[in-house]
Amino acid sequence: MRTANVERNTSETKVSVELNLDGTGVYDVSTGIGFLDHMLEQLSKHSLIDLKLRAEGDLHIDMHHTTEDCGIAIGQAFAKAAGERRGINRFSQCYLPMDETLSRIAIDVSGRPYLVWKVEFDRPKIGDMDTELFREWFQAFVQNAGISLHVETLYGTNNHHIIESCFKGLARALRQAIETDPRQKDIIPSTKGSLSG
Repeated sequence: MRTANVERNTSETKVSVELNLDGTGVYDVSTGIGFLDHMLEQLSKHSLIDLKLRAEGDLHIDMHHTTEDCGIAIGQAFAKAAGERRGINRFSQCYLPMDETLSRIAIDVSGRPYLVWKVEFDRPKIGDMDTELFREWFQAFVQNAGISLHVETLYGTNNHHIIESCFKGLARALRQAIETDPRQKDIIPSTKGSLSG
């Protein structure tokens, strides 16, 4: 089983993550930010990655540090659980519809972090969460997971649907990318022989 535990403790936040890449989508998430909890639950459910996360942060200031540090810790746990990334499909993509919204997500679990983010919102908040923080979460996750990720909302008008399609699309793309290819289950999918960056 590809599992990992990570703890991140700073003067701003305390975050603990338990993650199982070979799970069934069981989640237990508490960040203190209701909408972020909702998105991380979607990520777990639709990727089949089991996720337990506890976060305590300086929410009396704002939600930035907690959001970013949750992305960092989940990304670190992902990288640790993925290990050498031996035998995985590595590449994947997903077109994720949600009512009037359609988002496109493409992923390379390459060991080299890069984020392309083409998502726009016309409201400053969803619930109590600043919409600008969603990019911060994706950037933190990608940087620490070692993933190249392209996220683009092709069209949509409802801000809730827009960001939820991005998280669900990431989940579905991750699910396919980290699954084992039975034709190369003991092989690292790179001509370099390494996916460590």
